[in-house]
Amino acid sequence: MVGDVERRAARGGPLRSNSRPLTAALSRSALRALALLPLGVLRALGRLGGRVLERFDTRERQATRTNLELCWPERDAAARRALERASLLETGQTIAEFPALWCWPPRRVLALAREVRGEEQFLAARAQGGVLLLTPHLGAWEFTGLYVGSRVPLTALYKPPPIAEMEPFYMVARQRTGARLVPAGASGVRALHRALREGEVAGVLPDQDPGRGAGLFVPFFGPVANTTTLVVKLLEKTGVPLFLCWSERVAGGFRVHFCEASEPELRCGDVARAAAAMNRELERLVRAAPEQYLWSYKRFRHRPSGEHNLYRRGADCEEG
Repeated sequence: MVGDVERRAARGGPLRSNSRPLTAALSRSALRALALLPLGVLRALGRLGGRVLERFDTRERQATRTNLELCWPERDAAARRALERASLLETGQTIAEFPALWCWPPRRVLALAREVRGEEQFLAARAQGGVLLLTPHLGAWEFTGLYVGSRVPLTALYKPPPIAEMEPFYMVARQRTGARLVPAGASGVRALHRALREGEVAGVLPDQDPGRGAGLFVPFFGPVANTTTLVVKLLEKTGVPLFLCWSERVAGGFRVHFCEASEPELRCGDVARAAAAMNRELERLVRAAPEQYLWSYKRFRHRPSGEHNLYRRGADCEEG
């Protein structure tokens, strides 16, 4: 479930949805049935699933272990192993929360915001005009989109799901608190520009590999990662403030964090330096709760020319 679109994007080429009406019908039924359970039960099921991911040699465990070795070399093996276990438990909970976040009535979902920090500064900036908002794969990013969409006019990019018949379900689920989703591509980018010009909020997922041949290789926790340049270009063309937002998983719900970006090089005029500055902003957020970051995503899959695929031990060249 989690990361399917991201994995397909990271392989390069256009994203296509396949027609699987029976699979879609069964998936929708399963999500609605699981949504009958309380959040605490869903999270318990998620932790159980996380233990399965951690106990067996799953792709999620392999990717998590590789990412932690790359990004936290200063930690010893025991500390990285503890973080790996904690991360996979959080990944399981992230997946298990989807039925509630997608199917519960909006009022019930929004009541899961147990605390909100930094929103006053964010709303004050938005009162002056458009705001660009980054929502990384940290904590419950689905809840982040729903919460922000309920507070301000929000336009965000989306990519089609692997199963075509699931698209209407996802669109309704993610837009039902007020957000507007636009397809990734030229028309979607124009919609983000328009939203910012009209004093609204444009949301971007900043830590997703933009695909082979797109983006720039700049550091992320040390090693270089293929990084989107969309954020930098939007800032350059609009001059709007940049905020970051994430939803921390806490007892009974979520703690929502808003913080304004502070890296001076975000607006330096050099795309590569500005993209690296954006990644440093993301690093600061992740360091606040590293176990809640999606380390199972193959963030370093695409490599500069001549480097091997870091997720295939012993490979001499990048996977095609």
